[in-house]
Amino acid sequence: MIRLHHVPQSRSMRVLWLLNELGVPYEVQVWPFDKTLRSDDYRSRNPAGRVPALEIDGTCWWESGAITELLCERFPEAGMGRAPGHPDRAQWLIWVHFAETISQHVAALTQQHIMLRADAMRSATVMQLEAKRLEKCFAAIDGRLSGRDLLLDGGFSAADISVGQAVYMARHFARIEPFPALQGWYERITARPGFALACPNEAQARIYTQAFYAPWEGT
Repeated sequence: MIRLHHVPQSRSMRVLWLLNELGVPYEVQVWPFDKTLRSDDYRSRNPAGRVPALEIDGTCWWESGAITELLCERFPEAGMGRAPGHPDRAQWLIWVHFAETISQHVAALTQQHIMLRADAMRSATVMQLEAKRLEKCFAAIDGRLSGRDLLLDGGFSAADISVGQAVYMARHFARIEPFPALQGWYERITARPGFALACPNEAQARIYTQAFYAPWEGT
């Protein structure tokens, strides 16, 4: 039995997308994006009080990069991983974990734009700096994709899932249109059924209620 503990539009979305691509049976327990994640009940699964947490065969895994590696090792037949010795192995690891670099900037912007409710608590400087850092991440991805359809020469993998989901979140704070290779890749990978199944449905609460959050200019 596999059960994913999930908050829609969060890092756990990349694990949900990966599970869809692996084609394995799973259950999802959806949690609200609030202090419930800090409850003793949830922290028994992820002591940091964050998603994802993945229950599998009586144990609980956490940290999305680690979960990605472990799932790809457990279900190698799906071709989402790259085993040691594979020509794509180093690039696979780099891009799977680069997703967290992007996500850290997204987390800072999510806090500034959404979680801090009073303008006096926000920082226009932080918003502008973090948005620029996302653009630098986009430039790195765009450079990698120059002359490629996917991040790895050997085809679609969990690297595309991890980075693609991070870009899904980052697009709320920085535009991808100035990066044509990135934009084309993003459109291709998000056309996959596995991505659509990982997106929040109409009944689920969303973290991002706007398509784009422009940097706040201050008062």
